[in-house]
Amino acid sequence: MAPIRYTRRTALLGAGAALVLSLAACGGNLGGGGSGGGQAAETFPSGAINLSVGQDPGGSTDLIARALANVATDDLGVPVPVVNTPGANGALAAQELATKAPDGQNLMVINASLVAITPLAVPANEAIDIRNYEVVTGISQDDFILVANPATGFRTVQDLVDAPRPISYGTTGVGTGSQLSQALLFSQAGIEGNAVPFDGASPAMTALLGGQIDVAGVQLGDAKSHLDSITPIVVFSKERSQYFPDVPTAVEAGFDSTVSQYRAVVAPKGTPAPVLDRLRRAFTAAFGSQEYKDFNTQRLLSPYEVDGAQVVSEWTAARDRYQALIDQYGIPFGDEG
Repeated sequence: MAPIRYTRRTALLGAGAALVLSLAACGGNLGGGGSGGGQAAETFPSGAINLSVGQDPGGSTDLIARALANVATDDLGVPVPVVNTPGANGALAAQELATKAPDGQNLMVINASLVAITPLAVPANEAIDIRNYEVVTGISQDDFILVANPATGFRTVQDLVDAPRPISYGTTGVGTGSQLSQALLFSQAGIEGNAVPFDGASPAMTALLGGQIDVAGVQLGDAKSHLDSITPIVVFSKERSQYFPDVPTAVEAGFDSTVSQYRAVVAPKGTPAPVLDRLRRAFTAAFGSQEYKDFNTQRLLSPYEVDGAQVVSEWTAARDRYQALIDQYGIPFGDEG
């Protein structure tokens, strides 16, 4: 297997703890809220509901949170401002949410990568258990795509395999689906590559377009505005994307590197069940609005509007699968990388 080398130390998450799922997790059960639920439901919401995002403004997660908040506020009857607390792939925002009162007035849009991928890149003692949170609802699925600078001439995975030199591939950060999907593909295909981590998709695409890297793994919506200037190679979803029907999957190319980004809304642990139910109804109403459906289409998103228990179950299974693949292919995925 060709080695994968990292261009800078992958200790991005030292400033904040990561969030990890447990097989025994039960925090996603909407019936598991704390006591006093009846009284809380009668007075909820008591004011603005803050919706935290662990990434910078303008990114995919931020835009999704704002689109959802814009519609949910109508059903809830109070403002739903989005509060950005970037850092450590969202771990800083998750830490802060865990300290908030469990009254439903503070929520977070959390990425699956934070709980299913980031923990694989940090020591176990830095992890925060998802049982510290109540999962209100899943939101949407965002798939990754591998794109190349046309000047490289790369059009297929085989082109990368046949390249006479190491391939530089940009990621949107350490411990992200962008990094994992490409690391899996390169390891399984025997491609010698240099991983170049960036702080998000925007700088990764800038570097790609500027010829500083050969390829990059970004989410579909982040690649959309550059389609005339990039060459799609594969998508990392299980099946071909409805938005890129002519681009094969990595699975079709013969590799087990399926990685997608999912998002969900979470609340502090102990939030009363009636409050969680009320929030779920509001977000369900938002999902059904034409405004929000149009947003999903424009951003190339697929609905993932499932309940909390399913979120916990599926994200836990994904984490276990990713860990097994990392072990199987000997992929460096942390400080040791």
